Amino acid sequence: MAVTLPVDDDVPLILTDDSTGISADPDREEIPNENGGGYDIINTEVIATPDVREYRVSYGSLKQIWEMNYQEAAIYLQEGENNDKFFTHPKDQKALAAYLFVHNHIFYVMELISGVLLLILSLCEAPAVPSLRLDIYVHATLELFALVTVVFELGMKMRWLGFQTFIRHKRTMLKSVVLFVQFIEVIVVLIRQTSHVRITRALRPIFLVDCRYCGAVRRNLRQIFQSLPPFIDILSLLLFFMVIFAILGFYLFSANPLDPYFSTPEDSLVSLFVLLTTANFPDVMMPAYSKNRWSCVFFIVYLSIELYFIMNLLLAVVFDTFNDVEKKKFKSLLLHKRLAIEHAFRLLVSKRRPNGISFKQFEGLMRFYSPRMNARNKYLVFKALKKGDAEFLGIEDFYNFYEVAGLKWKAKRSGDYWFYDLPHTPFLIFKVYGVEMLLKITGLGPSEYFTSGWNLFDFLVTVFAFVGIVVLAFDMEPFYFIVILRPLQLLRLFKIKRRYRDVLDTMFELLPRMASLGLTLMIFYYSFAIVGMEFFGDVLYPNCCNNSMVADFYRWENRTIGVRTVIQGYYSLNNFNNILNSFVTLFELTVVNNWYITMEGVVSQTTSWSRIYFMTFYIVTMVVLTIIVAFILDAFLFRMNYSRKSKDEGDENGIVFETEVDKDEIDRLLEFNKQNGSPSSEISGLFKLSSRMASNDQIKMVFIGRRLRTKSDLSIKMYEEEIQEWFAEHARVNRMQHDQPLECILNSSTHLPSTELRQRSQTVT
Repeated sequence: MAVTLPVDDDVPLILTDDSTGISADPDREEIPNENGGGYDIINTEVIATPDVREYRVSYGSLKQIWEMNYQEAAIYLQEGENNDKFFTHPKDQKALAAYLFVHNHIFYVMELISGVLLLILSLCEAPAVPSLRLDIYVHATLELFALVTVVFELGMKMRWLGFQTFIRHKRTMLKSVVLFVQFIEVIVVLIRQTSHVRITRALRPIFLVDCRYCGAVRRNLRQIFQSLPPFIDILSLLLFFMVIFAILGFYLFSANPLDPYFSTPEDSLVSLFVLLTTANFPDVMMPAYSKNRWSCVFFIVYLSIELYFIMNLLLAVVFDTFNDVEKKKFKSLLLHKRLAIEHAFRLLVSKRRPNGISFKQFEGLMRFYSPRMNARNKYLVFKALKKGDAEFLGIEDFYNFYEVAGLKWKAKRSGDYWFYDLPHTPFLIFKVYGVEMLLKITGLGPSEYFTSGWNLFDFLVTVFAFVGIVVLAFDMEPFYFIVILRPLQLLRLFKIKRRYRDVLDTMFELLPRMASLGLTLMIFYYSFAIVGMEFFGDVLYPNCCNNSMVADFYRWENRTIGVRTVIQGYYSLNNFNNILNSFVTLFELTVVNNWYITMEGVVSQTTSWSRIYFMTFYIVTMVVLTIIVAFILDAFLFRMNYSRKSKDEGDENGIVFETEVDKDEIDRLLEFNKQNGSPSSEISGLFKLSSRMASNDQIKMVFIGRRLRTKSDLSIKMYEEEIQEWFAEHARVNRMQHDQPLECILNSSTHLPSTELRQRSQTVT
């Protein structure tokens, strides 16, 4: 059914007052805004007397009021999409100006640049990478500039949030405290013209984590902290058994003068901690084993309990907690989006139509929510949302806003994608990959072809295979490495069997999250690297550690064995002399193979308390890596369960919507946009579409909207039954808090539209 395009100006159901929320009659004569439009629609001057208040109200035009509602509705939807709390909603004109500045890509890039600049300064500060060393005045000035930029960013956020809300935001307050401390430190460095011990540099990643582009990293950190309570419980159990075995090992093996691993209770505990990582096994057992063969029972029992039972139990507990956290997070985000949609819906309905949103109001919303969307796509999104024959969007239709707003629309071709039905086996048998690729590019068009991940994979495999043939044919020796990529053609077999496709799909879906988890691990690396440089810089060098158990690993010498010369003592390269060396050393510690050699080398040059640094790093990386393993398991099992539940092969093409429009709708849409004064760049596509349909004598045209399937889409399908329970619970909460839910309010025959002006952000009741 065609959609009616209204051009009348109806009165909004909710009128917005920026300052006072006083009541007024919207049917009275409209007076133009004294400010000439803008955000401050209602200007109120209050004169207080002991008993009486006199108000002077000047009303803006109805169009200005609608524009204000469109903008606020768009902000609510953006807050729902970004999971921003509604108490941060802008409350007045100044707050809105700051909000719009903070929520644009220029500000995001400024945040990112300042955060990255503060991190890379560690390359130039003492102890610096030799080739990148900068004068103290230079790097301190750059740091001061970055910190001043952060001060400006926080100032804009305070202007947007207000002081009371600002100080209630824990992450922002932590960032402010770190900023203050580092600001004092950089001033001291500039005055003294010399560096000092600055452990607080390890907190610099806070400035990067708070950036909008690092939202996934913040979610990872939040999940790590949420997983800590059960992790700490199991870790305490693990350490308890470790202490028990350490005491037992000391009493069993300390009498052996040839056993350096259990000579003291401290050595015993450290040896068993290292044994947990298997880095010193079987070396730690051999002195006791050489004296008494039955001593192996001690080590077997210890490893069986600690490594094979408690460590796997730790993974199971973290995995269970991770699943619970993921589900709660999905539920919270889903209900948060639903509430944002309800707030936006209240702002978009009118007195005349309190139960639905007309296209005019929807178009006004999209101008603020997605300014770059053209007129055609706005109309197609509106039609895709509208499920019934009604001319307006009801609340149930509008609930699907986030699923439809991100679709990429294209006209459907006649005989669309006929070759998708061809079996892949003949292509594999005859190896005519190039023919298949050319057919698809010709039929789909280049832009449509490369939007599919599988098509892009086929293209790259085919190109590499062709280049490999050319390299072999012309004996191009420098490019022989390309030939080894030819076996990638076998990976196309993954497309034939569904389980293989599920594995690859899981891997591709994991890539963005794995990248964020990798960045999270790098942030921990950075903090530990800074601490390591401050305490252990220039500690390890060739021929150090002569009085320790690991002296041989640091003794730099050449040995001739037969006709070969062997150089020993490379472990001195594993040091904390600069940030790059520190990262390499920390990665080696993460792998845990012979990691105790680095630890004992540092201990021999400093104090035994240095072991706390290395043990803490191992525990932290164990937490992060356990979360990564739990995430991979969760994603794979989730995908497998989804595949068993959903037998629809069409799901592999992503999220697809199809809608049909006729020539009359396009013409009415053109007329509507002309009357609204839409820019020519926005409606040029409509002109071309109308002309093409007229020249081809087309009455109707079908459009297909596609987007990639996300984890949220899979979760919606997996938790269909539970989601309905969540929505029912959400409605009950609304009923308790607001007497009746939004659906009851909108569908009630006795409901009368309010004639009260409400303060900005007071839609959140």
